[in-house]
Amino acid sequence: MQVNNTIQEKSLKDSSSKKRKITIANDYLQQLQQRFAFATILIPFISSVFAIGFFRLSDVGGVEIGLLVSMYALTMVGITVGFHRQFAHSAFKTNIVIRIILAILGSMAAQGPVIHWVSNHRRHHQYSDQPGDTHSPYVYEGQKFAQLRGLWYAHIGWMLNSEVTNSALFARELLQERAIAKVNQLYLTWVILGLAIPACLGGVMTATWIGALQGFLWGGLVRIFLAHHATWSINSITHLYGSRAFDTREHSTNNIWLAIPTAGEAWHNNHHAFPNSAKFGLQWWQVDLGYWIISVLEVFGLAWDVKAPTAGMIEAKKPEVVKEQY
Repeated sequence: MQVNNTIQEKSLKDSSSKKRKITIANDYLQQLQQRFAFATILIPFISSVFAIGFFRLSDVGGVEIGLLVSMYALTMVGITVGFHRQFAHSAFKTNIVIRIILAILGSMAAQGPVIHWVSNHRRHHQYSDQPGDTHSPYVYEGQKFAQLRGLWYAHIGWMLNSEVTNSALFARELLQERAIAKVNQLYLTWVILGLAIPACLGGVMTATWIGALQGFLWGGLVRIFLAHHATWSINSITHLYGSRAFDTREHSTNNIWLAIPTAGEAWHNNHHAFPNSAKFGLQWWQVDLGYWIISVLEVFGLAWDVKAPTAGMIEAKKPEVVKEQY
């Protein structure tokens, strides 16, 4: 989709006090985004309710669970290693084949095209928990039921508003990269592929049409539903509940309960302290599956220039050290 629309100026100022043109003012794009958002939220939810209500849990066996877990793992790798660490933050370098694979896997998660996802995330970092943040839970601060309303907004509500983040500002280099722009353009193809693969595998492995339907539901739509809420919990829960190892300028937290289902994304305070680091789990006990994948790629020469903070950098960011400096 070409970015040749009128830009809506927001009265938001950066450190140099210049207004930033962070959203696109175009009625068609705004309506299209809202429709996709409604579909993205409602279809997996309704399908998950149907899957649980229509099929008895005793009917869900190894094939369905295997497809659910494997497809969930692949698409979450696409989100955390691909969309987030590779494309949004350039936390490591890799070749174009791996970049394309990661972009396709991330697209299968049905969280929006790669360039759209990256633009929203970079905007979140630039204005984190301030006016202009894409999905801050503090948007209603000072108002009635602020925390509850903010939790809903950061988790789901932000997707239903009409703002379209300006990718020409936040992800210009991806728009100019032909291969990634093509993957971005074929977004719906990858979403459909992410549904077709478990459906075909379920049908083949059980030799039944019911198996194909079960694969479509559990490895496809239920998997999307779970991956959505795991990722969205980083926007909402980890900006409200958890511990803070570093005194960052926003309200990000580390949340151990979400670390495994989000493949390491829940070490969110660590991430905001070192946003360009490929390593989110900075302590030995902080499980970071996304970084483990990158480490394996590095061993085989498929990832290099992997960024991670040194012990000195981590020590310098600790709250007590920061206070001493002032």
